[in-house]
Amino acid sequence: MDTREFDVIVIGGGGTGLAAASMAASLGRKVALLEKNPRLGGSTAHSVGSVSATCTPHQLRAGILDNPEDHWHDLQLFAGAQAPRDNPRLGRLLAEGTPEMFRWLLSAGLDFIGPMPEPPHRRSRMHNVLPNSRAFPYRLGKLCARQGVHIATGMRAERIHFEEGRAAAVEARDAQGRAVLWRARGGIVLAGGDYSASRELKQQYASREAALADPVNPTATGEGIRIGLDCGGYVLNGDHVRGPFLRFVPPRRESLLVRLPPWRVITATMRWAHGVLPPRLLRPFIMKFLTSTLAPDVGLFRAGAALVDRDGDLIAGARDNPHLATAAAPDGLGMIVFDARVARSFSAWPHFISTAPGIAYAYLDDYKRTRRDICFEARTIEELAQRMRIDAARLRAALTAHNAALAATPQGADLQLLEAPFHALGPAKAYVVFTNGGLAVSERLEVLRPDGSAITGLYAAGSNGQGGQLLEGHGHHLGWAFVSGRIAGRDAAMDSTTPVQ
Repeated sequence: MDTREFDVIVIGGGGTGLAAASMAASLGRKVALLEKNPRLGGSTAHSVGSVSATCTPHQLRAGILDNPEDHWHDLQLFAGAQAPRDNPRLGRLLAEGTPEMFRWLLSAGLDFIGPMPEPPHRRSRMHNVLPNSRAFPYRLGKLCARQGVHIATGMRAERIHFEEGRAAAVEARDAQGRAVLWRARGGIVLAGGDYSASRELKQQYASREAALADPVNPTATGEGIRIGLDCGGYVLNGDHVRGPFLRFVPPRRESLLVRLPPWRVITATMRWAHGVLPPRLLRPFIMKFLTSTLAPDVGLFRAGAALVDRDGDLIAGARDNPHLATAAAPDGLGMIVFDARVARSFSAWPHFISTAPGIAYAYLDDYKRTRRDICFEARTIEELAQRMRIDAARLRAALTAHNAALAATPQGADLQLLEAPFHALGPAKAYVVFTNGGLAVSERLEVLRPDGSAITGLYAAGSNGQGGQLLEGHGHHLGWAFVSGRIAGRDAAMDSTTPVQ
């Protein structure tokens, strides 16, 4: 077997792995980063791109005085009734680590707008990357290359080899199927992402519905979790899954704006525009830069909107749980149908179609301007069906049944879909956005056994080392990815016998 030797081995080339590799390299270590995909990015590149942080230059410019202690307390407000399941010790690591982490991102060349409010945060903490989340692997990948990190793409990690009770090497296979042994003089960091694309792990830890739903990131198959389990680790909160969750399907073709690199001139222009352009001009510009698909709010269905499948038949149970109802539909796809009354209501606050980082909330007019491919409008049901390319008789029957069911409920008569013009949005698909199950870890991010002992030389960060955290709210998953990656990279580097430079 081809054998290569480094101080630190990092498994995974998303935001977590890049943070770990950069930190270890900054301490003078010889670092190898193994990424199974042809390019860097992982789930970080699929994210909405928001990072919640305190004591940032952006907050100070806005006159916002903030502190990590308040951030930590607000994290528990996000968890709500599930707070007893959360891990406040790691939550404190996250809150206390965000100021330094954010300054590191800025030093790497990343640019942000914000901060923006997001209750129950008591202060504005959400910062959104420019131009979109692909900026993270672009900038951090370049940083790691400058620091001398050996980046091996197309390299799938399979198992850890132990020597004298210590994690000592990673066995991996390259794109041609050849085995390579990556030996580590120091620590090994698991940073391989969640298991939202693994039907086996979703079935094992979560539910059948979650197992059947497609992931947002189809390559998030949980190798890091599997490797950690094989080494004696265990998973906390494995059943906590964000999904099945409705999201509008992405455009068939990416816009040119989404493909633009995060060059300084582009991000500076966007930041300038955010400060001076009127919302009418700014909103469509920002929405076109979002790489993640946005989610329809359940308020649409509570206001009377119907959910039909691609044949035009009514999907039952949408008002109670549109996500599970759509997951059970053919192909897991649904179309949201509503009338002029609902359309007027969802054109302004407090009724929004989606939350949208950068503009906070997206309304019907935002979708009409930026997602014409999923917007339909017509004077009659038959004309709407024609534009949706579904059977008119079946759609008419579905809406008749929907209205009859509404009329039979208290206050439901006022929610019937009767007023022209009629609208449809979709298709929307039931996805698993992410899984919150992660390996149990110490505050040094060491992987723990069920008896509480640490597996020597093995660290886990990001989704692999989520350690029971729920990370509700925007910006906390990415925040944990970078904060925990830096901690794991630091401690894995300190395990090395190579002197610190």
